[in-house]
Amino acid sequence: MSRGQWRDGARTDGTRTLAAETPVAIVVNGSTLAVMLATPADLADFAIGFVLTEGIVATACEAGAVEVVAHPHGIEARLWIDDAYAARLADRRRAMAGPTGCGLCGIESLDAAARPARFVTAAGPRPSPSEIVAAMASLGDAQPLGRATRAVHGAALWRRGQPLLVREDVGRHNALDKLAGAVARAGIGTADAMLLLTSRVSLEMVQKAAVLGCPVVVAVSAPTALAVATAAAAGLTLVAVARADGFEVFTQADRIDWPAGSWQGKDKTAGGDDS
Repeated sequence: MSRGQWRDGARTDGTRTLAAETPVAIVVNGSTLAVMLATPADLADFAIGFVLTEGIVATACEAGAVEVVAHPHGIEARLWIDDAYAARLADRRRAMAGPTGCGLCGIESLDAAARPARFVTAAGPRPSPSEIVAAMASLGDAQPLGRATRAVHGAALWRRGQPLLVREDVGRHNALDKLAGAVARAGIGTADAMLLLTSRVSLEMVQKAAVLGCPVVVAVSAPTALAVATAAAAGLTLVAVARADGFEVFTQADRIDWPAGSWQGKDKTAGGDDS
C-alpha cells in the first residue's frame, strides 16, 4: 500500500505491507463454533489448534481433516468430528464475532471461563538465562509477516536454540492456536521445548499453553495476576517481560538453569524463590 510518510524532517512517498484481517469461522459438524478476526494463513492449523485448546478434542486425529472454504465476506474452516467428541461442544459452545484481542467472548458461564488449566508434568528443557534472552532476540527474524507489517503476533516452539515452528496472526490467541494445531498435526513433542510469545500473558493464553504442553512459557510482555495463579497451578514456568536486558520469572523458577553464584537475593539457595 502506498502512502506518504514523514521521516527525519522530510515528507516522502513510501509503501508498507499491511497485515490481512478477515472473519474466519470455525465450523464443526455443520455448525459454527466461533467466528474470529484472523490472518488468513495456516487456517487448517488454526482450526485444529482451536478445537484442541478449547478442549473439544484431545488429539489432532480426533479432529480429522480440515476443509477451508472461501466466501465473499470471510472464510470457513470446516471440521467433522465423531458424535462422541461433538458432545463436548455443549461445554464450550461459542457463536461470536470477536475482536482479535478478546479471548472469552461467548463463554456461557463463569465456571467455563475459569476452568483449570491442564497440569504440565514434564521436567522441561532447563534453559539458561542467556538462552532465554537469545531465543527472544531471535524470534523477530523467524517472523516474516511480523517484519513486513509490524502488526501481528507470533507464537513459536523453540528447542535447543532453534525455532521448530512459528505461527503468526493479528490475534495473539489465534497465533497460539495456529501453533498448537501445527504441532499436533506434525506430531512434534513439546516436553523439552519452550513456548515463545510476542504478547502479554492472559488467563486464556496460559490455558492454551498448558494444552500445548511446553513446560516453559516466555513472553515479551507482562502477565496478569490470574495468569500467574493459573500457570502456578498448572506447573508451568512462566517467564515474562523478556527483553534484551533480562526477564522476570513468575512461577517455577527451578526449571531455569541459573549460573552458579548468580543469585543476589536474601535466599541463597539454588534458583532462589521458585514460586
